Amino acid sequence: MGTLTPATALTAARRVVVKIGSALLVEQGQLREAWLHALAADVAALRKGGAELVIVSSGSIALGRAVLGLPQGALALEQSQAAASVGQIRLARAYEEVLAPYGITAGQVLLTLDDTHDRRRYLNSRATLGTLLGLGVVPIVNENDTIATDEIRYGDNDRLAAQVAVTIGADLLVLLSDVDGLYTGNPQSDPNARHLPVIEAITPEVEGMAGDPLSPFSKGGMKTKIMAARTATSGGCAMLIAAGQGMNPLAALQEGARATVFLAQGDPRSARKGWIAAMKPKGALHVDAGAAQALARGKSLLPAGVVRVEGQFHRGDAVSIVGPDGPLGVGLAGYDAAEARMIAGHQSTEIETILNHPGRVALIHRDEMAL
Repeated sequence: MGTLTPATALTAARRVVVKIGSALLVEQGQLREAWLHALAADVAALRKGGAELVIVSSGSIALGRAVLGLPQGALALEQSQAAASVGQIRLARAYEEVLAPYGITAGQVLLTLDDTHDRRRYLNSRATLGTLLGLGVVPIVNENDTIATDEIRYGDNDRLAAQVAVTIGADLLVLLSDVDGLYTGNPQSDPNARHLPVIEAITPEVEGMAGDPLSPFSKGGMKTKIMAARTATSGGCAMLIAAGQGMNPLAALQEGARATVFLAQGDPRSARKGWIAAMKPKGALHVDAGAAQALARGKSLLPAGVVRVEGQFHRGDAVSIVGPDGPLGVGLAGYDAAEARMIAGHQSTEIETILNHPGRVALIHRDEMAL
């Protein structure tokens, strides 16, 4: 296998998260419509090649503040929330309009830090995004600035994009920015700064190369991008930092445009399995021999195969899976303990009758277990 380049990384990726900064999307309070139309063409081309895409887009506050006539510079929290409320509508509509000619449906997903750090909300976010991708939708994700306070905010979309990438098991995160990668110093002030095409591991030396934002509209700078890289790569997702100002920035990457590639540490599936395996179980699901055999074949754990439920746990908590001959592994519970006891031993078709709501087919989905 040859050296990973931006072109090979993007061409080979099957699930991609693309983060777009405000400075790329909004200029003097106005949407860069021609640029966004060109980006939509790039998205359509990648999807035609078999990739699934999620877009994490900044820009709602920048758009909204212009509409509301708010001053430049730092805004009070309530002003930012008001601007986001107005801007989010315009941003979502813009993506809908540029993707529609390609037969692509856009969906809006608004997240906060709590949504990805609270396990139950994390699972809900993962399920929603996975379902949207399965239906052929391109989710447009932004931080939910209309309700988020400083305590539950990411504060920048670089780190939000990295968390989304890990959440959905993406194999590539692309940060489109106002710089074409990581340099040994600030290229605007250091004529000897060298561009670094590949970062194999994020060391203290790499972290020390990060500078401040180059754009007054950017909340993040290279420091937040390095933080994003640490999150993404440790979750098995490679990352690119690439310049996005020009037209068709994703196509440009495929054609050899310069960028910095941060290599993934493993793959998304194994990284997630390792994370689950390291969790401390809060209960146990004892399964019969048939269920144990099904799990060994890569199947989900269905209620019918569960013979006993131990402990008190909530949906999203880690639980041990125990077969007739002993422990089989660890998984994230799809139900809390009380509901698990109610449906244990029953067919999935009976769940709605027992619980008085549709529920989920599996007690533990195969993607949420480490055997």
